[in-house]
Amino acid sequence: MSRPGAHTASSAAVLDATRAVATLGGFKAVHFKSVAKQAGVTVGSVYDHFTSKTHLLVTLLAREFVRLDEERDWSTCAASPIRRVESLTRRLHDEWQQNVKLTEAVVRAFVTAGTDEALAAQHAADLIESMLARALSGGTEGIHERQIAGLIADIWLANLMAFVGGRATAEQTRECIDGAMRLVLDVGGRQRSLAIPTVSLRY
Repeated sequence: MSRPGAHTASSAAVLDATRAVATLGGFKAVHFKSVAKQAGVTVGSVYDHFTSKTHLLVTLLAREFVRLDEERDWSTCAASPIRRVESLTRRLHDEWQQNVKLTEAVVRAFVTAGTDEALAAQHAADLIESMLARALSGGTEGIHERQIAGLIADIWLANLMAFVGGRATAEQTRECIDGAMRLVLDVGGRQRSLAIPTVSLRY
């Protein structure tokens, strides 16, 4: 099994196929058999790289974050931390709203990840938190930025879970994410100016 983030040509093809299947049918449509058929490989070939459907989808989520991170330098896309994070947030909103079934698939996989998928899930979480932290800092991420990024990532996950579960519309989800994020950034900015350490709610 390869380490998180490392993809061979074969595993990349499987992830491409997973993305195609999930985009069309969501979480329920993703099975090793359907992915293997889409990729033109055997089911055994899929098992060579991924231990479960959840592992497959969480790894895909991490690759999607890498793709978005490589689109542009989010640490220099605007002059202020808030504007940079807002720019990244708009891009993330565009992505999940354009690919609702894919979003549903990877979110369900992430929240159900167990011990066997822990490394892949943590890798995905680290990627999005790093993107947010670098946007906040304007370059190298520090402890303060990473703590705020962790809170923002939790806000995203909680609201996307509500959307996926049918408890919120896409518009409500976007509004809740944006409102909570602005509050966190406002409080975080005041704490930074007062030199008061933040306390992460992640554990």
